[in-house]
Amino acid sequence: MADKLKVGDYMTYDVDIVSPDSTVADVIDLIKRTEHESFPVVRNGKVEGYITSTDLLLCGQKDKISKVMSTDLVLAHPEMDLRDAARVIFRTGLSKLPVVDDNGTLVGLLSNADVIRSQIERANPEKVWKLKKTLETIHDIKIRVAHNEVAINQLIPTQSKIYADELEGRTYELKKGMVEPIVVIQKPGKLLLVDGHHRVIAARKLGIDTMDAYLLILEKDISLGMEKTARNIGLHSLKDIKILDYARHPLVEFTRRGWRRMK
Repeated sequence: MADKLKVGDYMTYDVDIVSPDSTVADVIDLIKRTEHESFPVVRNGKVEGYITSTDLLLCGQKDKISKVMSTDLVLAHPEMDLRDAARVIFRTGLSKLPVVDDNGTLVGLLSNADVIRSQIERANPEKVWKLKKTLETIHDIKIRVAHNEVAINQLIPTQSKIYADELEGRTYELKKGMVEPIVVIQKPGKLLLVDGHHRVIAARKLGIDTMDAYLLILEKDISLGMEKTARNIGLHSLKDIKILDYARHPLVEFTRRGWRRMK
């Protein structure tokens, strides 16, 4: 069974904070500089409140944040199950949760975007064993599973396109060291990338040469359906993968056209 994801696996560690003694003008300036709309209010490492752009609407520029901040706090802990934190975010309508350690010291911030990112393109042992069983049943073969590093430039893709917004998320995760293993089918002389195309392209752009992978090892060079499809659409290397702007996603374009018609 896959290990449970924890808040500490996906929270942001580099958090912009404000002091209770800061003024409304100070926070407005911080919003302009960071493009964030809310911040934990912290004194001596301890969270005393939370301030959002909405809280500032009817305040004077010189008002202290301690007077206008929310003190009805909802906090998370790094060891908290990520799914539990997601439920809290969903049910409270909050977009971010300050994360504190056992001493009540701020150690990070978990946003709804972090929660969503944690669920996109995840590889886990359960997915690997399911794929193993499927391939063994279809091709009447035995497959060995291993966990090892693979060279990125040797991977042959099986997915023709990826999306720019998800690529940004994978790049962020790699920079923070929050990377899931990719899934690769190893055949004699070939490495077929099955799951993790966004992660691999992000790693390639960052100059990373190898990645952690679950390997499904075939001793014989059996022709696989996904391999034939990749070859037929011209997928021979990672350079053949197209990166699409999420705003040009077919579903987004369809929605836009429908909206225009309603207008």
